[in-house]
Amino acid sequence: MFPAAQIDAGQGEVVMTDRKSNVFYLSGSTWVAIGTVDLKHVSVGSAGIWGVDSSDKVYKFVAGDFLRVYGLDLKQADAGGLGQVVGVSNADTIHCLKSDVASSYKAVATVSWNNLPGSLMYFSCGLYGCWGINFNFQIFFTKITPTTCEYSGWKLIDGAASMVEVGADGNVFVVNSAGNLFQRSGITASVPDGTGWVQIPFCLAVKHVSYDLGHLWLVTKDGLIMQCDQ
Repeated sequence: MFPAAQIDAGQGEVVMTDRKSNVFYLSGSTWVAIGTVDLKHVSVGSAGIWGVDSSDKVYKFVAGDFLRVYGLDLKQADAGGLGQVVGVSNADTIHCLKSDVASSYKAVATVSWNNLPGSLMYFSCGLYGCWGINFNFQIFFTKITPTTCEYSGWKLIDGAASMVEVGADGNVFVVNSAGNLFQRSGITASVPDGTGWVQIPFCLAVKHVSYDLGHLWLVTKDGLIMQCDQ
């Protein structure tokens, strides 16, 4: 395994990619290589394990390997919502795959994605809604209906970040361009976008973050994987 590039946790599972685009799944305390397809980004959640390769082709992990999902190219995909899969293209366009289509995908086929207005370079969904980052490092929030991919409009959130990850329980974490890590405070069902940011002090610069079931997973800019328990 080479230095880690990116990590994602959801539904009690953890997956990651290394800098050589190998994909790994955490089995107990051991990283096990999965699939025969090289991926630059992988995500796990209620929709299963989804990923994209260096050419922005989309894949879903089915019966032991990654199957190509035709219909759209994405540079980043997220399976952490309430069944839907969301992602962004190389042109920063925003897309959503309905939950029934995502869950039932078990053979190579072409699927139809819903397009959302706006422009984002990173997009992640969780229990209470979806969070995105645009090329100006601005942070946005919306709510998406998993079965229809309808959205509630974009709300600009204070702060700046280079990536955002939303846990299945609604927790939200961001990393900024300096490698600092923040958690969104005040998130509830009635206040799904929260009330503020709390910095989590860390001695190393963070590149990527994910959170699930009380476990915070970090990839440092040097490619180290760190895990903290809440």
